[in-house]
Amino acid sequence: MGDIVIRRVRTILTAPEGITLVVVKVETSEPGLYGLGCATFTQRAAAVKTVLDQDLGPWAEGRPVARIEDFWQSAMVSGYWRNGPVLNAAVSGIDMALWDIKGKLAQMPCYDLWGGKCRDGVALYRHADGDTVEAVGDQVEAWLAQGYRFIRCQWGGYGGHPTAEGALPRFRNSLVRTPANPAPGRYFDPLGYRQSVPRLFHYLRERFGSEIEFLHDVHERLAPGDAVKLAAALAPYDLFFLEDPLPPEQIGWFSRLRQHATVPIAMGELFTHPLEWTPLIEQRLIDFIRVHLSQIGGVSPALKLAAYAAQYGVRTAWHGPGDVSPVGHMANLHLDLAMPNFGIQEWAGWSDRSEAVFPGGPVVRDGYAYVEERPGWGIDLDEAAAARFPPVFGPPGWTLARLPDGTAARP
Repeated sequence: MGDIVIRRVRTILTAPEGITLVVVKVETSEPGLYGLGCATFTQRAAAVKTVLDQDLGPWAEGRPVARIEDFWQSAMVSGYWRNGPVLNAAVSGIDMALWDIKGKLAQMPCYDLWGGKCRDGVALYRHADGDTVEAVGDQVEAWLAQGYRFIRCQWGGYGGHPTAEGALPRFRNSLVRTPANPAPGRYFDPLGYRQSVPRLFHYLRERFGSEIEFLHDVHERLAPGDAVKLAAALAPYDLFFLEDPLPPEQIGWFSRLRQHATVPIAMGELFTHPLEWTPLIEQRLIDFIRVHLSQIGGVSPALKLAAYAAQYGVRTAWHGPGDVSPVGHMANLHLDLAMPNFGIQEWAGWSDRSEAVFPGGPVVRDGYAYVEERPGWGIDLDEAAAARFPPVFGPPGWTLARLPDGTAARP
């Protein structure tokens, strides 16, 4: 057959759930052979597409599809500067597509390329949210009825019911007000939020007992000292983990957090550089690593990261919200099946619209995802269906977070 090479790299943008997804299709010199990868960076989708269409894609053409590691290493240094989220996402799209091709050529699912299954199904967690603790509890009950036992609970979204145009949430009798003529954004009250979260989990434990694994996402919405206080206050409620309590810029605070709190910590949604996760893993300051695969450069670095984390007893919990494409979700699941230190998988699910665009997804039953034994990722892309859901551009409102006085805050 000879060397099969990359013939063309194509970038497809689609938004079947109203969230812009970036999918890469790598076509090869072998007729009918192609691979799919996820390059989704929703907030900068146009920039990723430009890099792929005008730079990285043409640069990759003619390279052997078998040399995945060489492609990844070469691509990361080809522009000299590296480790930024736009470049990482673009590299990820091609990297994942090459693994898909590798599996198709071997006639094996990708998890078999990495040593085979360590488990038969992937445990998932779902999200429960509501305007009141009772509403959150009702959503928990709905997920329990579907067989889920891992549930992430938020009371009114990230930071506790952030609202628009200067209107603040009210978790307590508060004198907090915004200045006159507040700047546009999603305002939230850090003190009200920090005080409300323990109340939420007190209610949930009273209602559901100790048999359910609860999770919570801080989403970097607190100052470091307040994050330490919240983590310590959640100790009585036996959370499965507390997610992203600090932003990447404040990883030096994790040693203080560890000293004062016993709640397991999951971290990494915003990580793009190995030096962000290396000290946290080496010093055993986190319990779960939950990076967004496309933001670290794809599956190739994720394989190394998972193996590295395993040496220190850190488990995986890859990022899996609605701004990961179904192709990216399938990459998550294949890693989950093959990695011995798998912890839990975030799961947003997808509708019939996404299933029409991306046929071949997993079967989800009683809180587990089951991947069909098809070569590569096992999922495909219907380009005609994708074209019916054009991309949506512009920053989403939730990223424009503000403190009560109007200061721009980490999302």
